[in-house]
Amino acid sequence: MPRPRRNTRPRDELGRPLPYGSAGVDQPPEGVLRSAPESLAEAGRLLAAGRPFHAHEVFEDAWKAGPAGERELWRGLAQLAVGVTHAARGNAVGARRLLERGARAVAPYAAAAPHGLDVPALLRWAADAGAAVDRGVPVRLPPPPLPGPSTPDR
Repeated sequence: MPRPRRNTRPRDELGRPLPYGSAGVDQPPEGVLRSAPESLAEAGRLLAAGRPFHAHEVFEDAWKAGPAGERELWRGLAQLAVGVTHAARGNAVGARRLLERGARAVAPYAAAAPHGLDVPALLRWAADAGAAVDRGVPVRLPPPPLPGPSTPDR
């Protein structure tokens, strides 16, 4: 059973806190045990909807509950989502750092990526996203390539 949210303060689509009593966006419940495909699909859906902060929370649940051999992968995916969050919030320095950190965490999985992840494509996406941030390109980065039904056509 999911845990209640630790912080019930409403948030916007980028996870920024709003004043109490404001209408925020629906947030995924915390502590949900999802299968890896379910986690990838839910996070992909949230990323495609422009909600990277909430996708990060889904990846974080998988990171904390997943098998030890995959924790760095899920942590890296969470960091990539936070990098997109920082970019969307206009924090280029934070975006660049988290995109790089996330890419470093997922890179060791390139040779034998679990769950249908195309890690080389994900690493190219992270490098391109970092370069876009460096150029000051608009903050809404496209979501990273993830397997599953939520992956938009490219």
